[in-house]
Amino acid sequence: MLTNTLITPNAVQEKHGNHDIGEIKVFGMWIYLMSDCILFACLFATYAVLVNGIASGPSGKEIFELKFILAETFLLLCSSITYGMTMCSMEKCKIGSVNIWLFITFLFGFSFIAIEIYDFYSLISKGFGPDSSAFLSAFFALVATHGLHVCIGLIWITIMMIQVSQRGITSNNKISLKCLNLFWHFLDIIWICVFTIVYLLGVMA
Repeated sequence: MLTNTLITPNAVQEKHGNHDIGEIKVFGMWIYLMSDCILFACLFATYAVLVNGIASGPSGKEIFELKFILAETFLLLCSSITYGMTMCSMEKCKIGSVNIWLFITFLFGFSFIAIEIYDFYSLISKGFGPDSSAFLSAFFALVATHGLHVCIGLIWITIMMIQVSQRGITSNNKISLKCLNLFWHFLDIIWICVFTIVYLLGVMA
């Protein structure tokens, strides 16, 4: 005996709605990251133009301390690895593991910011603030903008730890964690560019 099954538009929408919304949100995150690429490209271009505008102030070779920068780089790269572990735990729906790896990622990111703030404070206390020269203005603008993004990422991580603890590994939380994954790895890539172009080339100049 054959029976006919009526598939309503609402049923199709319920089946595929969350999946489609998830794809749209991730796509929107990619669009945002592309716009952020333009922002950082402008900051890098500005720095490249003003890097030799030291006036009577110091050059990068005189003020950059690679031991702090290497520590920052190590911390941020380690945070990228720990966030990768977060995504692995998410795929296995292990709520406890997700929050543990998110917390470790937060600690690495927070330590990165703490060292950066100390480095900025050290430079300013020596009279090498952003108002000292065009070079230092461009330097502070570029590095501080990246640091601000990391701070936003830390707030996002905190929110996700709360959301996962209260609601578990829901479809919405998975989408948010995937978007945060893109954002966090993007910051790592930008930092590698900052480390190479600003600090490494600055010390070698």
